[in-house]
Amino acid sequence: MTDTAVASATPFTDAVEIGGAGAVLAQRSEHVLLITINRPEARNAVNLDVMVGIGEALEYAENDPGIWVVIITGAGDKSFCAGADLKAAARGELTPSDPRVKAWGFAGFVQHHISKPVIAAVNGFALGGGTEIVLQSDLAVSIDTAAFGLPEVKRGIYAGAGGAFRLGQQIPKKIAMEVMLTGKPITAQKALELGLVNRVVTADQLIPAALELAEAICENAPLAVQVTKRIAVGITDGHVAADDADWRRSTAEGPGLMASDDTREGLAAFAEKRAPRWTGR
Repeated sequence: MTDTAVASATPFTDAVEIGGAGAVLAQRSEHVLLITINRPEARNAVNLDVMVGIGEALEYAENDPGIWVVIITGAGDKSFCAGADLKAAARGELTPSDPRVKAWGFAGFVQHHISKPVIAAVNGFALGGGTEIVLQSDLAVSIDTAAFGLPEVKRGIYAGAGGAFRLGQQIPKKIAMEVMLTGKPITAQKALELGLVNRVVTADQLIPAALELAEAICENAPLAVQVTKRIAVGITDGHVAADDADWRRSTAEGPGLMASDDTREGLAAFAEKRAPRWTGR
């Protein structure tokens, strides 16, 4: 499968102009907008261009009354999203100064609440930030070979883009704790059983299955759908107040951990492809 096969095999032919220097593609077909993270050579890892591209695509969807549903996927057939691009993070790209991007959160998405339903079409591994994108989505379809999880503890870091509190809200708490504290992934079939995704299909059926869900939503009155989502999610003026305490806690915990010896060791071990030597300091 080529890098653009996911998009080219679909009816999405009308390109939408957004920022992001090509790291994100946005295409529409009737009332559905397809957003594709377009960095397959980096396993669709998130850098500043991805944050800007996804954020602007969601703004486009929210502000266009002709868009009723959004689908987000990744290019290629390996990874939906591998989380943060560590090189970009080292350059400071993931803590941008642009107030829009800061407000949108990781990937331009995890704190970016729009009224239009968002379906994640998971085309490969969705670990770390990839799972956090799924957690922010309203519905999800996955290929049968995908895997989900929050392996951050294996690197001496934490799931700071919402995963540490959202996973336990969406699947049984003790299962979520096992996933987060062991860092071990779960299969697509297990994700389906737990209710983390709505459908599991073969790779060739991924976008058709996501479109089937989107079209079922589009059969209904769009304003009624949007009001229903805002009530269900708790969105008021693009903000979910119920999440505020969790975000404050998540943000407050970060600096101390990220300055620890264990975090430095975890990231070094990952870069050097060796087992980490933890000290608890």
